[in-house]
Parts: sequence; C-alpha cells; structure tokens
Amino acid sequence: MGIENYMPDFAIEAVYDLTVESLGKHGIRAVLVDLDNTLIAWNNPDGTKEMRQWLHDMRDAGVKVVVVSNNTQKRVRRAVERFGIDYVYWSLKPFTFGIDRALKKFSIDKQEVVMVGDQLMTDIRAAHRAGIRSILVKPLVQHDSLNTQINRARERRVLKRIQEKYGPIQFTKGI
Repeated sequence: MGIENYMPDFAIEAVYDLTVESLGKHGIRAVLVDLDNTLIAWNNPDGTKEMRQWLHDMRDAGVKVVVVSNNTQKRVRRAVERFGIDYVYWSLKPFTFGIDRALKKFSIDKQEVVMVGDQLMTDIRAAHRAGIRSILVKPLVQHDSLNTQINRARERRVLKRIQEKYGPIQFTKGI
C-alpha cells in the first residue's frame, strides 16, 4: 500500500472555501462531505452561520451536498435534518460502502463528485478506494472525540511519510 493512497487531490482551509464557481471549473456537481470537524465541529451540532450560508449557496446553484459519516443514524440525522441535507450514516470509511451508497442513492457520477474530509486515514483513503477525487480540510476544532484521537495518532505517521515524499501539504483558500 503506497503512501499516495492517502494523498489528497486538493487541500483547502475549510469546506466553506469551496465555491460554486471553483467546483464548476472542475466539473464537480456533487460534494460528499464528512460531518464531524469538516461540516460542523464535532462538539457544536448546530453548525455556524458560515456553514448555513455555504449550504444555501450550494443548494441555490444546484450542487448536491451529501454528508457521508461513520456516525450512527441518530447522530447524523440530529446534526443535519434541520438543514435539509441528505446523508449516509455508518459509512465505514476508509472502506467505500458509504460513498458507494451515496453515489447510487443520489445517482451521482464518479467524475462529477468530490469527497471532502478532515482525515487522511478515513475520508481521503475512502475517496481513493472509491475512485473519486478528494479534498483534505483542516479540522474545524483542534480537539477530537476519542475515536478520532486514535486515528489522528496513526495519521501523524502517514502525514510524515507524505511530507518526506511530496513535501508539506499546502492548504489553500480554494481549488
């Protein structure tokens, strides 16, 4: 297994930095997005004004947004139902089950979708396995739930190997 399986296609500061225009330039018509620490802070289920504006902009432009989360249905539904976002729960990233389910359920073409997440070990790896483009974002908050803390330790080792081979990942304000 090569380190390139964990290398994101793009790296941006936050999912909210994705604009309708930049997605369009890359032929992206759907965004699969991780929930915790990507779309919302894991400890702030109500989201932010910035998140609501981003979702509104995407919806107005006809860009499909689907949350793909490893969390339970109860947790994901509670977090997204007030925003009217479609979701796939218990997605088992880094495996492709959740991504595959989202693509099929919402009739999304692999060429027109991107997976956005804050973890190399789950989000980026699952995107590569599924054959879709990936965007790494910085976590919204620097402290994680216990499950994620375990992944972050492994992720630091992978990040070190990526930096040795490719140099540091450069986070930009858009794609």
